[in-house]
Amino acid sequence: MPTRRHFISGLSTALAATWTQTISAAPDPKKDVVIGHGAHRYKVNKDWVAPGQGRHHPILNCHEMVQVKDGRLFMVGDHWDNQMLIFKPDGTILDSWGSAWPGCHGLTRWDENGEEFLFVTDSGLWKSGSSGFRQTGRITKIDLSGKEIFSISHPMSVGAYEPDMFFNPTETAIAPNGDIYVADGYGSNFVLRYDARGRFIQKFGGKDGPADQRINNGHGVAIDLRAGINKATVLVTSRVDNCFRRFTLDGKYVETITVNGCKVCRPVIAGQELYAGVCWSTDPVASKLPGNPSGFTVILDAQGKVISAPGGSEPIFDDKGVMATLTRAEPVFDHGHDVCVLENGDLIVCQWNALQTYPIKLEKV
Repeated sequence: MPTRRHFISGLSTALAATWTQTISAAPDPKKDVVIGHGAHRYKVNKDWVAPGQGRHHPILNCHEMVQVKDGRLFMVGDHWDNQMLIFKPDGTILDSWGSAWPGCHGLTRWDENGEEFLFVTDSGLWKSGSSGFRQTGRITKIDLSGKEIFSISHPMSVGAYEPDMFFNPTETAIAPNGDIYVADGYGSNFVLRYDARGRFIQKFGGKDGPADQRINNGHGVAIDLRAGINKATVLVTSRVDNCFRRFTLDGKYVETITVNGCKVCRPVIAGQELYAGVCWSTDPVASKLPGNPSGFTVILDAQGKVISAPGGSEPIFDDKGVMATLTRAEPVFDHGHDVCVLENGDLIVCQWNALQTYPIKLEKV
């Protein structure tokens, strides 16, 4: 539970609109770095969070970010005292709190009868000094003030796992009917489905199935509504396999969306496009540097074709439509972990293992 609650409440609609509709200035080619391709090109703003705020709001890794209706941006990380950070869209930190989720990794917003809630995913994997620990993970539903509504613990408790199976979840997604899909991406690699009250329904996936259908490092999960609510599907990351797997809502395999050379993180759907951070690529130069800083971001259209790779190489396809392997092209990102898409098309990219730096803003040009 948060220990400090200094939230900005009662924000006017006009103020929220001002926050989310700021038009970026035209880039100066002499000093501005512009990355991306086609209609998705961005000016890099590494100082979105002004220097000096870290003294009161320290971080380790920036994992995932969502935006709520009043314009605020909520981000989870794994610092022992600041697992939830709240920003204005101009990068000002409004507050930070949280010590109950030491392996804090995933964050999902859910609108339930007009009230907003957050689902926080604690992977159960965390560090203390130079040591690392594996504990069991959990999912917690909270309101925007941090009040806990309920939590989901080890699937063994509902008979879905055997006692020796790890549960180290990475992400959740919520279906239109309120069903909760949990990606156990650092544990046993199943997707676990619960109803809106947290009652277990089923599990599917796993990494021991057919090679072209398995989930191996199921880092993220999203509900894809782009084809309409009656054709909703579940997109699950298989990061080791450089792809996303698509399933029906009841867990039947549909297809694979391959992103050559990209160890993609969670799928983020905005409009008709899919955005994802790339934590590592097969970049032969960066892979030899300390920490392997080879990340960037990717944007895919509704057909699953990469149309831009901000920070990465240009997507090039052969005459059969097969994309050449993407690599990092600009040293902007170390390890892209999540992409938050703002209403005006700007992106905020959270990073893992990036020298304790705050997220980078990409301003669309």
